[in-house]
Amino acid sequence: MHKLYRVTAYCLLLVTLFSGADVWAQTKKKKSRSVRDSLRAAILSRDSMMRALKRSDTSTNNLLQKVEYYTSAFNQIKANLSKKIDTVDISAQLPRYEKSVGVIKSLIDNDKSSTLRYLYTIRDVLTRLGDKLDGWQDELADINSKMIQNQNDLNAISKDSTLKILPADSSLATTFLIQKIAIDSKYHRLDTVNKKLMVKIGLLQNRTSSVYIAILDLKDQIDQKIRDFGERALSAEYSNIWSMKASEGSDFKEALSKTATMNSKLFSFFIGRDILTHLSGLLVLLGFLAWVYSSRKKILKANDTPDAVFNQANYVILYPIASALIIAFTLVPNFYDHPPVVVLETFFVILIAAILYISWKTCPKPLFNYLLLLFIITNFYCISNLFIQVTNADRIAVLLLGLASAYISIRLLPVIKKSPEGFLPYTGIVLKIFILLQIASFLCNVFGRFSLAKIIGVTAVHNLWLAMAMYYIVQMLMEALFLQLEASKNSNNFSSYIDFQLLKNKFRSVLTVLASLLWVVMLTQNLSVEDTVFDHIEAFLTTNRSIGGTNTVFTFQSVIIFIAVIWLSSISSKIISYLYDVSAKHRHDMDVLKKKNRTSTLLIRIGVIAVGFFLAVAASGVPIDKITIIISAFGIGIGFGLQNIVNNLVSGLILAFEKPIQVGDIIEVDSRSGTILDIGIRASKIATADGAEVIIPNGDLISHHVINWTLSNNNRRVELIITVAYGADIEKVKSLLKGVLDAHNDIMQIPEPSVLLHNLTAGSVDFRVLFWAADINTWVGLKSQILADIYNVLNKAGIQLPQQDVHLIWPEETLVISNPTKEKATTGIKDTDDDAKSDQPDQDQ
Repeated sequence: MHKLYRVTAYCLLLVTLFSGADVWAQTKKKKSRSVRDSLRAAILSRDSMMRALKRSDTSTNNLLQKVEYYTSAFNQIKANLSKKIDTVDISAQLPRYEKSVGVIKSLIDNDKSSTLRYLYTIRDVLTRLGDKLDGWQDELADINSKMIQNQNDLNAISKDSTLKILPADSSLATTFLIQKIAIDSKYHRLDTVNKKLMVKIGLLQNRTSSVYIAILDLKDQIDQKIRDFGERALSAEYSNIWSMKASEGSDFKEALSKTATMNSKLFSFFIGRDILTHLSGLLVLLGFLAWVYSSRKKILKANDTPDAVFNQANYVILYPIASALIIAFTLVPNFYDHPPVVVLETFFVILIAAILYISWKTCPKPLFNYLLLLFIITNFYCISNLFIQVTNADRIAVLLLGLASAYISIRLLPVIKKSPEGFLPYTGIVLKIFILLQIASFLCNVFGRFSLAKIIGVTAVHNLWLAMAMYYIVQMLMEALFLQLEASKNSNNFSSYIDFQLLKNKFRSVLTVLASLLWVVMLTQNLSVEDTVFDHIEAFLTTNRSIGGTNTVFTFQSVIIFIAVIWLSSISSKIISYLYDVSAKHRHDMDVLKKKNRTSTLLIRIGVIAVGFFLAVAASGVPIDKITIIISAFGIGIGFGLQNIVNNLVSGLILAFEKPIQVGDIIEVDSRSGTILDIGIRASKIATADGAEVIIPNGDLISHHVINWTLSNNNRRVELIITVAYGADIEKVKSLLKGVLDAHNDIMQIPEPSVLLHNLTAGSVDFRVLFWAADINTWVGLKSQILADIYNVLNKAGIQLPQQDVHLIWPEETLVISNPTKEKATTGIKDTDDDAKSDQPDQDQ
């Protein structure tokens, strides 16, 4: 037994030993593994785990991602359906437009005696309706495209086969089925709503397109009627006035009723639209009044004699409201796009009432009486112009109005010829043209061309008043500008530097040109040929043309744009130069900084012109390769014949950058001296002391020797040579001269003035007096004053100045006495020699 225990103990010991050895071996082996191997083992372990997870639920993850994606897509479709698809406004207004088109169609088909103004009014109404429908079509097309995109997205969801795969995991399958049911519910609901909206939008698009097509057809009919009307107007559309029949025109009461109804509707329609344009017209009226009153207030506050200023601006000072009405109601009708005739006539009556008031206050009585009668005639013309149907009463009225206009105009002509003072410029010529037009209107009416007669008569009267309005506008704007400049004289703002008299002629000419162009535009409107004229002008300007059958294509529009931009850049550079030239009047007060700024205008002008050139090229659409050819040709021209010009241009750039001379400097070049007025691109201007202006090429200022007296400052040293006779005390003379210099405040003390002994000549002692004048512009006067003081001081001190004696010695053999008179004349020179010597003026050596 004891032996058994001993054997068992040995066995356990052996097992323990072998187990410890194995553990030790494993520990030793583990310790021998590197960090790199451990990291690699961890990576492999993680990869194995990730591969196992991917193999287990790949389909489930994809399904969950699909569910989430389609849920987001459904929310986006729902958002698209809930916004920007409101067609209630279109659906509510479309029936009214359909009815309006039907009414217009019946009017066009049944009306056989409409006027040209009526046809243009109908066409303008159709244009407005078409513009509105065109906007609706774009809006509906945008909504329809969104609906189509929504339907494509819904169809893509319904065709996705991945949603039919069920996950193997029961818990995941349950979650997926719940979400799948929700997706199907959203799909069917959104699909139904989207299809209904697509049908609704499609019906609205069809109705809108049908109305739009009907409008286009009606506009074609109107255009054809206008062309037929133009052909009839040149022929005898009605019988002669003495054989006029009642059947040729509409009933007057019926025409008057239709005219009143139509124009009231058009006026109401006009008031309700173009609100911003209405406000802009009101802003013009109030803005001009505020401008005038503001300038008037400033003048009253700053000027002691405001009446002297106000007397030069009678219109805007005495009649500001009438002036504002004339400006506003002449310009504002041009802000609108084809306004109704009733609106134009309303504006026109207000305009001529303001002109009549101004003429009552400012024009001679014969002219006012004429305008008063013409005002009454014009109002009847305006009423006649509103009629939408031709009546015999209207024909007789236009005939009588033409006769009355010609008669009162003929009566005024002798008065103008007898005393033209007080009448507006060119009144006689304008009246003669007006009389000829009224006679032509009368003759056309008599011989059956009523439409042409009415157009001529109405146009003549309207444009006569408009010509007066243009004249008054130019005068009133010039007066308002004058008041603005006068009100700003004592301030430091921009307008205070502008000289009105210098600006007056140029600005008046520009305003006159613009007013003339506006008058021509209004003439085309009154003749009802505005669209035709501008269509022909547009076609003429935009048609492509080639030069000599080459590939070089251009349009007159691009040429005009190119010239206009170059012209505007040139004007801009001149304006910049003008603003600096205004300050040049005070150039004697200019310091170095101001002169540098004025000299820099050359760079600004060159920059403006260069930028204007490239803008003109870009705006006109000229190809860059063509510009390269032009520049190359220009370079060849430089090489052959433009060397001097280019030399001066480059020299101008050098002067602008280096600034060896500046505007306001006093220089000497090639025996010419003066003050620099302007440094131009090619040449510079110098004002000499005698008032002349010398033009010097810039190349001479670079290549020749130039003395600049004021490059760094305005100081100048003055040198005087004072001569005294021998015998004078030198120290005393120096003391006296130094005292004269010290007594003058205009002489600079740093550097200190000095008196030096200069020279000893045969007949005098010369002193050199040196001093500095603080301002070179005053050194001549200062020199004169110093010389006068020196003379007085030396004279009081008894110091004699040298005198020059002239002795004339005649040889005795040449003195032949032939007669007493000659002897007296000859010997008189010698006898009075002493007196002559005493009378000789002193001369400085």
